[in-house]
Amino acid sequence: MVDTVQLEAAAFRRLLRHLNQDRPDVQNIDLMILAGFCRNCLADWYREAAEAAGQPLDKDQAREAVYGMPFAEWKARHQAEATPEQLAAFEAARRKHP
Repeated sequence: MVDTVQLEAAAFRRLLRHLNQDRPDVQNIDLMILAGFCRNCLADWYREAAEAAGQPLDKDQAREAVYGMPFAEWKARHQAEATPEQLAAFEAARRKHP
């Protein structure tokens, strides 16, 4: 029988593959607007889980684990400047879901 943790880990790896390989065009700000989290949030959660397990990671290590490369490299390759419309939608979403 497969352990639930193994299934959750497989689903997490699939989510990362989807976000970083299949859909790198989806901007973090759009994820924040629609879902209330982004790749950076996943990295923060990953870092918190590592720390809770006694394996401290810094922010850059956690982001590299989530992005599959150093964050600065991913940002240069895939992250566009936020548009005024995206910024306005982000602020509206933040007010709606603090």
